[in-house]
Amino acid sequence: MIEITIQNLKDKKDYYIGKTVQVAGWVKNFRESKTTSFLELNDGSSFKPLQIVIQKEENAKISQDTLNHVMHLGVAVIVSGVVVSAYHNVNDAEINAEKITIIGDCAADYPIQKKKTSLDFLRTIPHLRIRTNTFMAMMRVRNALSMAIHHFFQERGYFYVHTPLITGGDAEGAGESFQVVAPDYQGDFFGAPASLTVSGQLEAEEVAMALGRVYTFGPTFRAENSNTTRHVAEFWMVEAEAAFTKLDGIIDVARDMIKSIIREVLATCPDEMAFFDNFYEKGLVAKLQEVADNAFAEVDYTEAIEILQKSGKEFKYPVSWGVDLQTEHERYLTDEYFKKPVFVVNYPRDVKAFYMKQNEDGKTVAATDLLIPGVGEIIGGSEREADYDKLVAAMQARSMKVDNYHNYLDLRKYGSVPHSGFGLGFERMLMYLTGITNIRDTQLHPRAVGELR
Repeated sequence: MIEITIQNLKDKKDYYIGKTVQVAGWVKNFRESKTTSFLELNDGSSFKPLQIVIQKEENAKISQDTLNHVMHLGVAVIVSGVVVSAYHNVNDAEINAEKITIIGDCAADYPIQKKKTSLDFLRTIPHLRIRTNTFMAMMRVRNALSMAIHHFFQERGYFYVHTPLITGGDAEGAGESFQVVAPDYQGDFFGAPASLTVSGQLEAEEVAMALGRVYTFGPTFRAENSNTTRHVAEFWMVEAEAAFTKLDGIIDVARDMIKSIIREVLATCPDEMAFFDNFYEKGLVAKLQEVADNAFAEVDYTEAIEILQKSGKEFKYPVSWGVDLQTEHERYLTDEYFKKPVFVVNYPRDVKAFYMKQNEDGKTVAATDLLIPGVGEIIGGSEREADYDKLVAAMQARSMKVDNYHNYLDLRKYGSVPHSGFGLGFERMLMYLTGITNIRDTQLHPRAVGELR
Protein backbone atom coordinates (compact mmCIF):
# COMPACT_ATOMS: atom_id res chain seq x y z
CA MET A 1 0.00 0.00 0.00
CA ILE A 2 1.27 3.47 -0.90
CA GLU A 3 1.06 6.27 1.70
CA ILE A 4 0.72 9.67 -0.01
CA THR A 5 -0.49 13.21 0.50
CA ILE A 6 -3.61 14.47 -1.22
CA GLN A 7 -1.59 16.97 -3.28
CA ASN A 8 0.73 14.18 -4.42
CA LEU A 9 -2.28 12.13 -5.50
CA LYS A 10 -3.72 15.06 -7.47
CA ASP A 11 -0.39 15.89 -9.10
CA LYS A 12 0.24 12.29 -10.22
CA LYS A 13 -3.33 11.20 -10.71
CA ASP A 14 -2.69 9.10 -13.84
CA TYR A 15 0.08 7.16 -12.10
CA TYR A 16 -2.10 6.27 -9.10
CA ILE A 17 -5.27 5.27 -10.98
CA GLY A 18 -6.07 1.65 -10.08
CA LYS A 19 -3.55 1.53 -7.22
CA THR A 20 -4.40 1.04 -3.55
CA VAL A 21 -3.24 4.02 -1.49
CA GLN A 22 -3.54 5.38 2.02
CA VAL A 23 -4.24 9.01 2.89
CA ALA A 24 -4.84 10.76 6.19
CA GLY A 25 -6.77 13.94 6.86
CA TRP A 26 -9.70 15.72 8.44
CA VAL A 27 -13.32 15.50 7.31
CA LYS A 28 -14.22 18.83 5.68
CA ASN A 29 -17.64 17.87 4.37
CA PHE A 30 -19.93 14.88 3.98
CA ARG A 31 -23.14 13.84 2.30
CA GLU A 32 -24.93 10.58 1.58
CA SER A 33 -27.55 8.90 -0.54
CA LYS A 34 -29.32 5.59 -0.05
CA THR A 35 -26.46 3.57 -1.52
CA THR A 36 -23.38 5.76 -1.16
CA SER A 37 -21.68 8.07 1.34
CA PHE A 38 -19.18 10.75 0.40
CA LEU A 39 -16.50 12.36 2.51
CA GLU A 40 -14.37 15.35 1.56
CA LEU A 41 -10.95 14.94 3.12
CA ASN A 42 -8.18 17.49 3.49
CA ASP A 43 -4.69 16.98 4.89
CA GLY A 44 -3.42 20.53 4.36
CA SER A 45 -1.27 19.68 1.33
CA SER A 46 -3.96 20.79 -1.13
CA PHE A 47 -6.53 23.55 -0.93
CA LYS A 48 -9.13 21.44 -2.70
CA PRO A 49 -10.24 18.38 -0.71
CA LEU A 50 -10.20 14.78 -1.91
CA GLN A 51 -13.48 12.94 -2.28
CA ILE A 52 -13.81 9.56 -0.57
CA VAL A 53 -16.56 7.29 -1.91
CA ILE A 54 -18.09 4.70 0.47
CA GLN A 55 -20.48 2.03 -0.77
CA LYS A 56 -23.28 1.12 1.68
CA GLU A 57 -24.53 -2.24 0.36
CA GLU A 58 -24.91 -5.14 2.81
CA ASN A 59 -21.45 -6.57 2.11
CA ALA A 60 -19.76 -3.16 2.21
CA LYS A 61 -16.25 -3.07 3.66
CA ILE A 62 -17.01 -0.01 5.82
CA SER A 63 -19.39 -0.76 8.70
CA GLN A 64 -22.38 1.45 9.50
CA ASP A 65 -20.94 2.07 12.95
CA THR A 66 -17.76 3.50 11.40
CA LEU A 67 -19.83 5.58 9.01
CA ASN A 68 -21.83 7.05 11.90
CA HIS A 69 -18.60 8.19 13.51
CA VAL A 70 -16.82 9.61 10.46
CA MET A 71 -19.77 11.58 9.09
CA HIS A 72 -18.88 14.56 11.28
CA LEU A 73 -16.86 17.66 10.49
CA GLY A 74 -13.41 17.78 12.05
CA VAL A 75 -12.92 14.04 12.56
CA ALA A 76 -9.39 12.87 11.68
CA VAL A 77 -9.17 9.62 9.73
CA ILE A 78 -6.90 7.33 7.75
CA VAL A 79 -8.46 6.04 4.52
CA SER A 80 -7.27 3.11 2.42
CA GLY A 81 -8.72 2.38 -0.98
CA VAL A 82 -8.38 2.30 -4.76
CA VAL A 83 -7.79 5.48 -6.74
CA VAL A 84 -10.26 6.13 -9.57
CA SER A 85 -11.12 9.05 -11.83
CA ALA A 86 -13.67 11.35 -10.24
CA TYR A 87 -17.18 10.70 -11.52
CA HIS A 88 -17.96 14.35 -12.25
CA ASN A 89 -14.45 15.39 -13.34
CA VAL A 90 -12.22 12.87 -15.10
CA ASN A 91 -9.24 15.19 -14.60
CA ASP A 92 -9.53 14.78 -10.83
CA ALA A 93 -9.19 11.69 -8.66
CA GLU A 94 -11.15 10.15 -5.81
CA ILE A 95 -10.80 7.04 -3.66
CA ASN A 96 -13.16 4.11 -3.36
CA ALA A 97 -12.74 3.43 0.35
CA GLU A 98 -11.93 -0.07 1.58
CA LYS A 99 -10.94 0.80 5.14
CA ILE A 100 -11.40 3.86 7.35
CA THR A 101 -9.70 4.26 10.72
CA ILE A 102 -10.61 7.09 13.08
CA ILE A 103 -7.46 8.52 14.62
CA GLY A 104 -8.93 11.69 16.15
CA ASP A 105 -12.58 12.01 17.11
CA CYS A 106 -14.17 15.46 17.17
CA ALA A 107 -16.52 16.63 19.92
CA ALA A 108 -20.14 17.38 19.04
CA ASP A 109 -19.77 21.06 19.96
CA TYR A 110 -17.14 21.66 17.25
CA PRO A 111 -17.81 25.30 16.32
CA ILE A 112 -16.93 24.97 12.62
CA GLN A 113 -20.10 23.69 11.01
CA LYS A 114 -21.56 23.40 7.51
CA LYS A 115 -23.68 26.49 7.90
CA LYS A 116 -22.01 29.76 6.95
CA THR A 117 -20.01 31.15 9.86
CA SER A 118 -19.31 34.89 10.03
CA LEU A 119 -15.80 36.31 10.08
CA ASP A 120 -16.74 38.21 13.25
CA PHE A 121 -17.50 34.94 15.02
CA LEU A 122 -14.39 33.24 13.67
CA ARG A 123 -12.22 35.97 15.19
CA THR A 124 -13.34 34.68 18.60
CA ILE A 125 -11.81 31.26 17.82
CA PRO A 126 -8.53 32.04 16.03
CA HIS A 127 -7.08 28.66 17.01
CA LEU A 128 -9.81 26.87 15.04
CA ARG A 129 -10.71 29.27 12.23
CA ILE A 130 -7.64 28.15 10.26
CA ARG A 131 -9.63 25.00 9.41
CA THR A 132 -12.20 26.92 7.36
CA ASN A 133 -11.75 27.39 3.63
CA THR A 134 -11.24 31.13 4.02
CA PHE A 135 -8.35 30.85 6.43
CA MET A 136 -6.80 27.81 4.79
CA ALA A 137 -6.73 29.85 1.58
CA MET A 138 -5.43 32.92 3.41
CA MET A 139 -2.53 31.10 5.04
CA ARG A 140 -1.59 29.41 1.77
CA VAL A 141 -1.58 32.77 -0.04
CA ARG A 142 0.35 34.29 2.87
CA ASN A 143 3.00 31.61 2.42
CA ALA A 144 3.14 32.14 -1.35
CA LEU A 145 3.41 35.92 -0.93
CA SER A 146 6.27 35.50 1.55
CA MET A 147 8.20 33.35 -0.88
CA ALA A 148 7.45 35.72 -3.78
CA ILE A 149 8.95 38.62 -1.83
CA HIS A 150 12.12 36.67 -1.07
CA HIS A 151 12.39 35.52 -4.69
CA PHE A 152 12.07 39.09 -6.00
CA PHE A 153 14.84 40.52 -3.85
CA GLN A 154 17.16 37.53 -3.99
CA GLU A 155 17.04 37.47 -7.79
CA ARG A 156 18.06 41.14 -7.84
CA GLY A 157 21.07 40.89 -5.56
CA TYR A 158 19.51 42.17 -2.33
CA PHE A 159 20.75 40.72 0.96
CA TYR A 160 18.17 39.59 3.54
CA VAL A 161 19.04 41.06 6.96
CA HIS A 162 17.50 40.52 10.39
CA THR A 163 17.12 43.76 12.31
CA PRO A 164 16.50 44.00 16.09
CA LEU A 165 13.01 43.71 17.54
CA ILE A 166 14.09 45.52 20.72
CA THR A 167 15.45 48.99 19.99
CA GLY A 168 16.48 52.15 21.76
CA GLY A 169 14.92 54.59 19.28
CA ASP A 170 11.65 55.28 17.51
CA ALA A 171 12.28 54.98 13.77
CA GLU A 172 9.23 57.08 12.94
CA GLY A 173 9.72 59.68 15.65
CA ALA A 174 6.01 59.44 16.48
CA GLY A 175 6.25 58.02 20.00
CA GLU A 176 3.82 55.17 19.29
CA SER A 177 6.07 52.34 20.46
CA PHE A 178 5.57 49.60 23.06
CA GLN A 179 7.96 50.00 25.95
CA VAL A 180 9.88 46.90 27.02
CA VAL A 181 9.56 46.31 30.77
CA ALA A 182 11.07 43.51 32.84
CA PRO A 183 8.69 42.90 35.80
CA ASP A 184 10.23 42.32 39.24
CA TYR A 185 13.71 42.97 37.85
CA GLN A 186 16.03 44.82 40.21
CA GLY A 187 17.51 47.57 38.09
CA ASP A 188 17.19 48.49 34.44
CA PHE A 189 17.97 45.53 32.17
CA PHE A 190 19.39 47.51 29.27
CA GLY A 191 20.54 50.57 31.13
CA ALA A 192 18.48 52.70 28.75
CA PRO A 193 14.86 53.00 27.57
CA ALA A 194 13.90 50.17 25.23
CA SER A 195 10.90 49.52 23.02
CA LEU A 196 9.60 47.08 20.43
CA THR A 197 10.58 48.18 16.95
CA VAL A 198 8.19 50.11 14.75
CA SER A 199 10.50 49.62 11.77
CA GLY A 200 13.75 47.94 10.82
CA GLN A 201 14.65 50.80 8.49
CA LEU A 202 17.31 52.58 10.54
CA GLU A 203 19.30 49.38 11.04
CA ALA A 204 18.76 48.35 7.42
CA GLU A 205 20.36 51.62 6.36
CA GLU A 206 23.43 50.65 8.37
CA VAL A 207 23.81 47.43 6.40
CA ALA A 208 23.09 49.13 3.08
CA MET A 209 26.12 51.34 3.70
CA ALA A 210 28.25 48.19 3.49
CA LEU A 211 26.35 45.67 1.34
CA GLY A 212 24.68 48.13 -1.01
CA ARG A 213 21.20 46.61 -1.37
CA VAL A 214 19.35 44.94 1.50
CA TYR A 215 15.84 44.11 2.68
CA THR A 216 14.21 43.15 5.96
CA PHE A 217 11.08 41.08 6.40
CA GLY A 218 9.81 40.69 9.93
CA PRO A 219 7.37 41.72 12.65
CA THR A 220 6.94 45.33 13.73
CA PHE A 221 4.84 46.85 16.49
CA ARG A 222 2.81 50.03 16.79
CA ALA A 223 1.12 51.21 20.01
CA GLU A 224 -1.46 53.15 18.03
CA ASN A 225 -4.93 53.22 19.56
CA SER A 226 -6.67 52.68 16.22
CA ASN A 227 -9.50 50.18 16.21
CA THR A 228 -10.04 50.15 12.44
CA THR A 229 -10.15 47.43 9.80
CA ARG A 230 -6.69 48.52 8.58
CA HIS A 231 -4.75 48.69 11.85
CA VAL A 232 -3.25 46.12 14.19
CA ALA A 233 -0.60 46.42 16.89
CA GLU A 234 1.63 43.67 15.50
CA PHE A 235 2.19 43.32 11.78
CA TRP A 236 4.87 42.33 9.29
CA MET A 237 6.84 44.76 7.16
CA VAL A 238 9.01 44.37 4.09
CA GLU A 239 11.61 47.12 4.00
CA ALA A 240 14.17 47.65 1.25
CA GLU A 241 17.21 49.94 1.30
CA ALA A 242 19.45 50.64 -1.68
CA ALA A 243 22.67 52.68 -1.67
CA PHE A 244 23.50 54.95 -4.60
CA THR A 245 19.78 55.17 -5.40
CA LYS A 246 17.57 58.25 -5.62
CA LEU A 247 13.78 58.52 -5.37
CA ASP A 248 13.02 57.59 -8.97
CA GLY A 249 15.20 54.49 -8.64
CA ILE A 250 13.43 53.18 -5.55
CA ILE A 251 10.05 53.85 -7.17
CA ASP A 252 11.12 51.55 -10.00
CA VAL A 253 12.02 48.84 -7.47
CA ALA A 254 8.72 49.18 -5.60
CA ARG A 255 6.65 49.04 -8.80
CA ASP A 256 8.54 46.02 -10.14
CA MET A 257 8.16 44.24 -6.80
CA ILE A 258 4.37 44.70 -6.72
CA LYS A 259 4.03 43.39 -10.27
CA SER A 260 6.35 40.45 -9.61
CA ILE A 261 4.70 39.25 -6.41
CA ILE A 262 1.22 39.51 -7.92
CA ARG A 263 2.28 37.34 -10.86
CA GLU A 264 3.90 34.74 -8.61
CA VAL A 265 0.93 34.46 -6.24
CA LEU A 266 -1.50 34.09 -9.16
CA ALA A 267 0.68 31.34 -10.63
CA THR A 268 1.30 29.55 -7.33
CA CYS A 269 -2.21 29.68 -5.84
CA PRO A 270 -4.78 29.43 -8.65
CA ASP A 271 -7.34 27.49 -6.58
CA GLU A 272 -7.06 29.79 -3.59
CA MET A 273 -7.28 32.93 -5.73
CA ALA A 274 -10.32 31.52 -7.53
CA PHE A 275 -11.92 30.98 -4.10
CA PHE A 276 -11.34 34.61 -3.08
CA ASP A 277 -12.56 35.78 -6.48
CA ASN A 278 -15.76 33.75 -6.06
CA PHE A 279 -16.58 34.50 -2.42
CA TYR A 280 -14.93 37.83 -1.52
CA GLU A 281 -14.33 40.04 -4.56
CA LYS A 282 -15.81 39.27 -7.95
CA GLY A 283 -13.30 40.02 -10.69
CA LEU A 284 -10.36 39.92 -8.26
CA VAL A 285 -8.06 37.79 -10.42
CA ALA A 286 -8.71 39.88 -13.53
CA LYS A 287 -8.05 43.07 -11.55
CA LEU A 288 -4.74 41.77 -10.25
CA GLN A 289 -3.69 40.56 -13.68
CA GLU A 290 -4.41 44.00 -15.09
CA VAL A 291 -2.26 45.63 -12.41
CA ALA A 292 0.58 43.22 -13.13
CA ASP A 293 0.42 43.87 -16.87
CA ASN A 294 -0.04 47.66 -17.01
CA ALA A 295 1.73 50.88 -16.04
CA PHE A 296 1.25 52.67 -12.72
CA ALA A 297 0.47 56.38 -12.54
CA GLU A 298 2.67 58.97 -10.82
CA VAL A 299 1.55 62.37 -9.55
CA ASP A 300 3.15 65.15 -7.54
CA TYR A 301 1.51 65.79 -4.17
CA THR A 302 0.70 69.38 -5.16
CA GLU A 303 -1.09 68.19 -8.31
CA ALA A 304 -2.91 65.50 -6.29
CA ILE A 305 -4.26 68.20 -3.97
CA GLU A 306 -5.51 70.18 -6.98
CA ILE A 307 -7.22 67.07 -8.37
CA LEU A 308 -8.98 66.49 -5.05
CA GLN A 309 -10.04 70.12 -4.73
CA LYS A 310 -11.52 70.10 -8.24
CA SER A 311 -13.25 66.73 -7.78
CA GLY A 312 -16.53 68.20 -6.56
CA LYS A 313 -16.52 65.62 -3.76
CA GLU A 314 -17.42 66.46 -0.17
CA PHE A 315 -14.67 64.86 1.87
CA LYS A 316 -14.96 64.27 5.59
CA TYR A 317 -11.45 65.69 5.95
CA PRO A 318 -11.05 69.00 4.06
CA VAL A 319 -8.32 69.14 1.43
CA SER A 320 -5.65 71.83 1.36
CA TRP A 321 -1.94 71.95 0.61
CA GLY A 322 0.00 70.70 3.61
CA VAL A 323 -2.47 68.11 4.91
CA ASP A 324 -1.61 64.44 5.04
CA LEU A 325 -3.78 62.48 2.63
CA GLN A 326 -6.52 60.47 4.33
CA THR A 327 -7.91 57.14 3.14
CA GLU A 328 -10.89 58.83 1.46
CA HIS A 329 -8.52 61.05 -0.52
CA GLU A 330 -6.32 58.12 -1.50
CA ARG A 331 -9.31 56.05 -2.58
CA TYR A 332 -10.61 58.85 -4.80
CA LEU A 333 -7.25 59.15 -6.55
CA THR A 334 -6.93 55.41 -7.15
CA ASP A 335 -10.51 54.22 -7.53
CA GLU A 336 -12.12 57.14 -9.36
CA TYR A 337 -9.51 59.41 -10.93
CA PHE A 338 -6.57 57.29 -12.08
CA LYS A 339 -8.34 53.90 -11.80
CA LYS A 340 -4.98 52.23 -11.21
CA PRO A 341 -2.15 52.22 -8.65
CA VAL A 342 -0.50 55.63 -8.33
CA PHE A 343 2.72 56.89 -6.76
CA VAL A 344 2.23 60.25 -5.05
CA VAL A 345 5.60 62.04 -4.73
CA ASN A 346 7.13 65.09 -3.02
CA TYR A 347 5.02 65.44 0.13
CA PRO A 348 5.19 68.41 2.52
CA ARG A 349 8.05 67.80 4.90
CA ASP A 350 5.92 68.50 7.97
CA VAL A 351 3.71 65.43 7.39
CA LYS A 352 6.56 63.02 6.72
CA ALA A 353 9.31 61.40 8.80
CA PHE A 354 12.46 63.19 9.92
CA TYR A 355 14.83 61.07 7.80
CA MET A 356 13.42 61.98 4.37
CA LYS A 357 15.58 64.03 2.00
CA GLN A 358 14.63 67.69 1.90
CA ASN A 359 13.93 69.03 -1.57
CA GLU A 360 15.45 72.28 -2.79
CA ASP A 361 12.13 74.13 -2.41
CA GLY A 362 12.52 73.93 1.38
CA LYS A 363 8.89 72.81 1.73
CA THR A 364 8.78 69.24 0.49
CA VAL A 365 10.71 66.01 0.82
CA ALA A 366 11.64 63.35 -1.73
CA ALA A 367 8.99 60.94 -0.48
CA THR A 368 6.47 58.67 -2.15
CA ASP A 369 3.42 56.64 -1.19
CA LEU A 370 2.06 53.95 -3.46
CA LEU A 371 -1.72 54.04 -3.37
CA ILE A 372 -3.69 51.10 -4.75
CA PRO A 373 -7.39 50.76 -5.59
CA GLY A 374 -9.60 49.44 -2.82
CA VAL A 375 -6.94 49.80 -0.11
CA GLY A 376 -5.18 53.15 -0.26
CA GLU A 377 -1.56 53.44 0.87
CA ILE A 378 0.35 50.18 0.72
CA ILE A 379 3.96 51.38 0.35
CA GLY A 380 5.71 54.35 1.87
CA GLY A 381 9.20 55.28 0.73
CA SER A 382 11.68 58.05 0.25
CA GLU A 383 15.17 59.10 -0.57
CA ARG A 384 16.92 59.37 2.79
CA GLU A 385 18.53 62.60 3.98
CA ALA A 386 22.27 62.12 3.52
CA ASP A 387 23.31 65.56 4.84
CA TYR A 388 24.34 65.46 8.52
CA ASP A 389 23.37 69.03 9.39
CA LYS A 390 19.99 68.89 7.66
CA LEU A 391 19.17 65.61 9.40
CA VAL A 392 20.03 67.01 12.83
CA ALA A 393 17.94 70.12 12.15
CA ALA A 394 14.95 67.98 11.15
CA MET A 395 15.24 65.95 14.35
CA GLN A 396 15.53 69.05 16.53
CA ALA A 397 12.48 70.58 14.84
CA ARG A 398 10.52 67.53 16.02
CA SER A 399 11.93 67.75 19.56
CA MET A 400 13.59 64.36 19.14
CA LYS A 401 16.42 63.27 21.43
CA VAL A 402 19.32 63.50 19.01
CA ASP A 403 21.63 61.55 21.34
CA ASN A 404 19.42 58.46 20.87
CA TYR A 405 20.33 58.42 17.17
CA HIS A 406 24.10 58.53 17.46
CA ASN A 407 24.57 55.44 15.28
CA TYR A 408 22.21 56.72 12.60
CA LEU A 409 23.94 60.09 12.45
CA ASP A 410 27.34 58.43 12.12
CA LEU A 411 26.22 57.06 8.77
CA ARG A 412 26.12 60.68 7.55
CA LYS A 413 29.66 61.35 8.81
CA TYR A 414 31.50 58.36 7.42
CA GLY A 415 31.11 57.91 3.67
CA SER A 416 27.51 59.04 3.26
CA VAL A 417 25.96 58.42 -0.15
CA PRO A 418 22.53 59.00 -1.71
CA HIS A 419 20.29 56.11 -0.72
CA SER A 420 16.59 55.31 -0.73
CA GLY A 421 14.16 52.77 0.59
CA PHE A 422 10.54 51.82 1.16
CA GLY A 423 8.32 49.76 3.41
CA LEU A 424 5.49 47.46 2.34
CA GLY A 425 2.77 46.55 4.81
CA PHE A 426 2.64 42.77 4.33
CA GLU A 427 -0.88 42.28 5.65
CA ARG A 428 -2.22 45.20 3.64
CA MET A 429 -0.80 43.55 0.54
CA LEU A 430 -2.64 40.39 1.56
CA MET A 431 -5.87 42.38 1.83
CA TYR A 432 -5.36 43.63 -1.70
CA LEU A 433 -4.52 40.17 -3.06
CA THR A 434 -7.50 38.40 -1.47
CA GLY A 435 -10.30 40.95 -1.25
CA ILE A 436 -10.44 40.47 2.53
CA THR A 437 -11.49 43.80 4.04
CA ASN A 438 -10.33 43.42 7.66
CA ILE A 439 -6.62 43.16 8.37
CA ARG A 440 -7.37 40.93 11.37
CA ASP A 441 -8.45 38.25 8.91
CA THR A 442 -5.00 38.10 7.30
CA GLN A 443 -3.21 36.98 10.48
CA LEU A 444 -3.13 33.87 12.62
CA HIS A 445 -3.63 35.62 15.98
CA PRO A 446 -4.27 39.35 15.41
CA ARG A 447 -3.03 41.76 18.06
CA ALA A 448 -5.11 44.91 18.33
CA VAL A 449 -6.64 47.23 20.91
CA GLY A 450 -8.31 45.00 23.51
CA GLU A 451 -7.53 41.85 21.55
CA LEU A 452 -5.01 39.27 22.77
CA ARG A 453 -6.39 35.79 22.19
